Amino acid sequence: MHDDLTLPDTSDESLLRAAFATDESSLALLETTLGADQPRQRVLALRGLARRDAITPILWLSALHDSDVDVRREVLTLIAQSSPDDDLLPLVRAALADDDALVVDAAAFALGEFVDEGAVEELCRVAASHEDARCRESAIAALGAIGDDRARAVIIGALDDKPPVRRRAIVALANYEGPDIEAALERASEDRDWQVRAAVSQLGREADED
Repeated sequence: MHDDLTLPDTSDESLLRAAFATDESSLALLETTLGADQPRQRVLALRGLARRDAITPILWLSALHDSDVDVRREVLTLIAQSSPDDDLLPLVRAALADDDALVVDAAAFALGEFVDEGAVEELCRVAASHEDARCRESAIAALGAIGDDRARAVIIGALDDKPPVRRRAIVALANYEGPDIEAALERASEDRDWQVRAAVSQLGREADED
């Protein structure tokens, strides 16, 4: 049984202080807190370690397999803001199969930020068939950022999805050229959603300005 006086202080305030500190004891506190029972404490520890650029590949790996969805979402958000080792990318791709939609959303965003061509097939699967529209939208956005020709048909197909996905598909198609793209944009210019029509119009204005 531990004496409470001997336990490290893992309050929110102490973890926030540790994130901005530079000494080894505060770094150790953050690392130790990654094993805390409370997900919020693990999230704060991850943020602190990321701020101090002290998350090792092993810690990334452990956090990506955390049992709590909030921690998994947080680590993917942090990865998207970092410059991870290429060995970490397959683990981010694997998160596209997570049971939680917002984890999938965060993984797709990260892969788009990295312009990860190795994720195109998995992203196409999410964009074409995930049951949550948020995930399909994020996957379309990532595919647009990557610009790989393998995603062309899936992005065009997204023009038959829900309005937010259709709007995202218009933006994604800006990175593609060809008769099929022009035909898709022409069809979308008559979409029943005014924001979709506006997105097509905006692409036309940008083209005129070039």
